[in-house]
Amino acid sequence: MLSYGYFDSPLGALLVAGDSNEIHQISFPTEEQNYHPKEDWHRDDKKFSDVFDQLGAYFSGRLTNFCVPIRLAGTEFQNKVWAALCKIPFGETVSYGSLAARIGKPTASRAVGGANGANPIPIIVPCHRVIGADKSLTGFGGGIEIKRFLLEHESY
Repeated sequence: MLSYGYFDSPLGALLVAGDSNEIHQISFPTEEQNYHPKEDWHRDDKKFSDVFDQLGAYFSGRLTNFCVPIRLAGTEFQNKVWAALCKIPFGETVSYGSLAARIGKPTASRAVGGANGANPIPIIVPCHRVIGADKSLTGFGGGIEIKRFLLEHESY
């Protein structure tokens, strides 16, 4: 059974969901379809105290790398993309094409974009650090303004 809680961030209340071992999802208040807990989930903010502490440290500028257990249950390709996202250092960005090359699929920038967009744990798995080849801010599940905020927060 999954539990959920809300973290009060500068972006609004983030929905955090997971089981007793791992975080499964973080959703922004701007994500209409993913923001609401499922009927069989139960609210337990205390269960997420460690991730809430780390999110608080991130937003206050005291944390650049998260250390919480996460569950990424995508396809083999998605999991490869998500693992590569975790290797993008705080304060840096890469293009979709560059990320595709990093995972050994240099012609798969669109597929990388799709996997990036399906990332269930934004911020911790930093999909916001992927930008267009021309340095434009393209596609982001939480919206471009949230992506801009996160990149500016990381001194983009």
